[in-house]
Amino acid sequence: MKDIANMRQVDFSTIDLNLLKLFEALVRERSVTQAGLRLGLSQPAASRALGRLRTMLGDRLLVRGKLGLELTPRGEALAGPVSRLLDDARGIVSPAVFDPASATGRITIAAHDHLSLLVLAGLMERFERHAPALSLHIAQPVGDNVRLVEQGMADLALGIFDVLPGSLYRRGLYTDSLVCVMRAGHPCAEGGLGLERYLALRHVAVTISGVGESAVDIALSAHGLTRHVALRVPHFLAGAMLVADSDMILTLPSRLAHRLAERLPLTLLDLPLDVAPLSPAMIWHERFHGDPAHAWARQQLVDVVASQHAGR
Repeated sequence: MKDIANMRQVDFSTIDLNLLKLFEALVRERSVTQAGLRLGLSQPAASRALGRLRTMLGDRLLVRGKLGLELTPRGEALAGPVSRLLDDARGIVSPAVFDPASATGRITIAAHDHLSLLVLAGLMERFERHAPALSLHIAQPVGDNVRLVEQGMADLALGIFDVLPGSLYRRGLYTDSLVCVMRAGHPCAEGGLGLERYLALRHVAVTISGVGESAVDIALSAHGLTRHVALRVPHFLAGAMLVADSDMILTLPSRLAHRLAERLPLTLLDLPLDVAPLSPAMIWHERFHGDPAHAWARQQLVDVVASQHAGR
């Protein structure tokens, strides 16, 4: 009891929740101006509020870095708790129902380019039809995007995930396989593609997260084989466009390959190698699991994927 009695008492009358809302917006936007716009504040008003926030929490919280505002160690430590606190506060005062037709705000999804290409058009069509005032934002991906969801900087993330923290939920979206694409009229397009011919070609490899080997290289390594990767790029779309104008070859997910072949002069061929199927999923934080707006957005994603599968 003595330890409790000696703890510094906090005067909650000095705590301004609006300043915590500003902190949450700054964590998301990394810009005083953009955070102010999110909250309906002018740039000078947002700057003054940031000064009060720093005084209240006893730390600078965000400082200028090479890529804009960066969180201090205390800012990093507070980002998650503050986001959860505000979510709890919203849950107390928000209605338990969600009406898409009158909903406002923004849903942020973290996804790399290939998954964005597959779902974005269908998702936007649903938003326009059912929730016209609700906007959609695709966040700049960071690795596998798990950290973005954990820290509240993204509502959902799409990708292929291995082990996840216990605070995150996962739902599989579909199962896919890998195929090869090369330019239409490529001399190797006739007569199929055997493993020897596949290995003899110059390859474009897409490196998404920059961590670990690709599924293709792992499968080849199991047979003591390697391929000649002539070019590495971070985006599937860039890889496909380069292949369409060269004699290189690209291995990519089947659904994406069919979508790109509708717009680019590409030929699809079976991959002459056994590689485990791909299982893209969406993940979200437990604090949003019961939120009606997020549940609605998740269902829209599931429905878009299902409609694409039915149309194939």
